[in-house]
Amino acid sequence: MWTILSWINRRIDSRGRRALLLITDLLFAMASLLAALMLRFEGEIPEGWPGKLPPLLGVLVASRLLTNVYFQLHRWSFLLSGLTDGVRVGMAGLLGTGGFIAGVFLLRLPSPPRSVVVMELFLTIGLMLLVRFAPRLVWLYHTDLARARRPDAVRALIFGAGATGEMLLRDLLRSEAHGYQVAGFIDDNPAKLGTIVGGRPTLGTTDDLPGLVRKLDVTVLLIAVRDLPAAKIREILSHCADLKLRFKTVPVSLYQEGATLGRLQDLAPEDLLNRAAVVFGAEDTATVRGRSAAVVGAAGSIGSEICLQLLGAGVNPLLMVDINENGLYLQQRRFERDFPDVQLVSEVADIRDPGRIRRLFDLYRPRDIFHAAAHKHVPLMEQAPCEAVKNNIGGTRNVAAAAAAAGAERFVFISTDKAVRPTSVMGASKRVGEMLVRHLAAHSDTAFSAVRFGNVLDSSGSVVPIFREQIAAGGPVTITHPEVRRYFMTIGEAVGLVLKAAYGNHGPLCILEMGEQIRILDLARHMITLAGRVPEVEIPILISGLRPGEKLAEELMTEEEESAHRIDNKIYVADSPLPVLDFGEKLNALLAAAEREDDPTVFRLLRDLVPRYRREDLPRATPSGGIS
Repeated sequence: MWTILSWINRRIDSRGRRALLLITDLLFAMASLLAALMLRFEGEIPEGWPGKLPPLLGVLVASRLLTNVYFQLHRWSFLLSGLTDGVRVGMAGLLGTGGFIAGVFLLRLPSPPRSVVVMELFLTIGLMLLVRFAPRLVWLYHTDLARARRPDAVRALIFGAGATGEMLLRDLLRSEAHGYQVAGFIDDNPAKLGTIVGGRPTLGTTDDLPGLVRKLDVTVLLIAVRDLPAAKIREILSHCADLKLRFKTVPVSLYQEGATLGRLQDLAPEDLLNRAAVVFGAEDTATVRGRSAAVVGAAGSIGSEICLQLLGAGVNPLLMVDINENGLYLQQRRFERDFPDVQLVSEVADIRDPGRIRRLFDLYRPRDIFHAAAHKHVPLMEQAPCEAVKNNIGGTRNVAAAAAAAGAERFVFISTDKAVRPTSVMGASKRVGEMLVRHLAAHSDTAFSAVRFGNVLDSSGSVVPIFREQIAAGGPVTITHPEVRRYFMTIGEAVGLVLKAAYGNHGPLCILEMGEQIRILDLARHMITLAGRVPEVEIPILISGLRPGEKLAEELMTEEEESAHRIDNKIYVADSPLPVLDFGEKLNALLAAAEREDDPTVFRLLRDLVPRYRREDLPRATPSGGIS
């Protein structure tokens, strides 16, 4: 049958197919009326009726032709038709029967028995539905057989037997561009268990997943649930840890458009976070559009995303400053392609050179300055404390002083949760940076502020790319301690909140809400599972021990800051203590000690400036010895 349908499709054009479909419908109507009469009179049509049939058939054909054309039943998509199209067929059948009855009455023709009229209606509708939906069923059967023979054929389950799951299944069934064979659905809603969705059964819940995967030889799980909590995703991964599954999901942006096969994407580490998207929206961009801005540290993960979102908000011109000339050059090319109407300027500069920074700000006069340049690697900064001070403190002072001298309206310092009760030089240096911003805010017309948040998932310095590289190499994956926990957020969300906090003019210290902390060990296991490997069997996990300066868990606020008030669902404004009275003198002494490479004096002065800084005298480990 499939061969016949394919031949018709190739040999007859669209106009011919439409005419053929109309003629078929009319033949069905006449055959249905004759069959109804035969059924009514048990195969023997009474005398006189053969002579009455031609005018009745003429009225029936005219009525069916008009109604079928009115409902455009000849313009039929055999592969994309659905429930609403079936309803059209039913409505055309009912209206056609009504027209037939009216025509018989107006023309005073002999009226057939009511049972004949009803039987003709049902027979005609049934035949019209059959001729329209049978090709699709034959095609689905044909593609299923062809898909099973493909070398890339894989068995799959869909998690979510709702609207998105049904749309995804429908798209999978009618596409020949993949090898997915959907065995059924998984859903945690008890009311859906045992139901048939799109011809596939709902087989069980998350708890049944391991048994079903083994029984049905499933290798891919397709997640099609809108707003599926991250905790549920982590639960699914825990259940599937030893199954060597691959995981695909429908992007959030497609839930309003409908699931489409071509846009399925791999489940990513950011899906493990309970983080909703934060958009620097139209109400925010109205105050930003047309302003000049500068991003220092523009080639880094955070800095480049700040540039991207500022450009999207309408900032013009934009000054991008970084010491990484290659990263800056490639970024300039990308932004010039994506934002051709914006004036972009890239300048290579070292923030430890105050003259260079001051000259740049005097030349370009940015109104808003975002300072994201810093040394961030905790163990490396423990080995080079003077470098941390010179860059994270001295560099910050240079950029902030140049901003004030150039008359900038706003200066935003990117801080970290490691600045709270720091145990590392990096954390202490960022805490002094916050204090410097607080000190300058009281002595300048420039609005100085700091924004503090935790780790950014998949940034250049985060654990995610390192884990990914270790997994690709076959392991082992290394972590420093089984109980190490960290706050995480996505780069886009972090920067969206930074911009909201910066342009909200909320005060000298804003703290981003980070949700729950995640165990690094769990993150490692989940990433191994996402890669289709079995954690601690195929990919070993090694515990290397905490490195110098590291803590088991981070904090976002000190006790003095816990009275912070929330001005947004995810932004807190804190009143941190003022710096010590001799802050300027101690800061100068600290920077002088760093220039002399005097580590003991640097540690002592950091403790003087940050009384809560407690350096842990841990055994020295290599920087690559573990990840946290």
